[in-house]
Amino acid sequence: MNSSEPGTGVRARSRLTVVSGPSGVGKSTVVAELRRMDPSIFFSVSLTTRAQRPGEVDGSHYHFVDRARFDEMVAAQAFLEWAEYAGNRYGTPRRPVLEAIDSGRPAILEIELQGARQVRAAMPEAQLVMLVPPSWETLVGRLTGRGTEDPAVVAHRLAVAEKELDAQGEFDALVVNTDVKQAAGELLTLITGTAV
Repeated sequence: MNSSEPGTGVRARSRLTVVSGPSGVGKSTVVAELRRMDPSIFFSVSLTTRAQRPGEVDGSHYHFVDRARFDEMVAAQAFLEWAEYAGNRYGTPRRPVLEAIDSGRPAILEIELQGARQVRAAMPEAQLVMLVPPSWETLVGRLTGRGTEDPAVVAHRLAVAEKELDAQGEFDALVVNTDVKQAAGELLTLITGTAV
């Protein structure tokens, strides 16, 4: 992990911060606001074997690869973490994250609980932050409010969300997402060590 002398222009906290939290808590929205607030932070782009969706940009939303390439990278231990979800694989490439940190840039990774646990094992110095809803009722409302999903799917997501929230004790910090700008500001403070 890098440290710096005052006045060098390199932040003392150039380490990896992992942002996790249950489905529906607003991780992507808060991270997008964080990117707007401080574009100098390195944002890791995951690899996936799933098909590219309309509007997605390769290298921006994900790096899209086939399963054979993904398997090669798993065998080469090229991922900080990876998981399979709904028949597709997702993984965080190790090298870009380490290069960013080595260059003095803090890095951020937005992943689910399983991936956060893998990162903790691979990089114990990483900072794990859980984004949580202001209340359980708020999360239920966010997950059921669209009304477009099968009730069984929603029930499964809520059961998973409950287990994820039960893992709060594994995280270094919690950020309550009552307001997106405020949550992004708190996250930025945790990453840089300076108040926004």
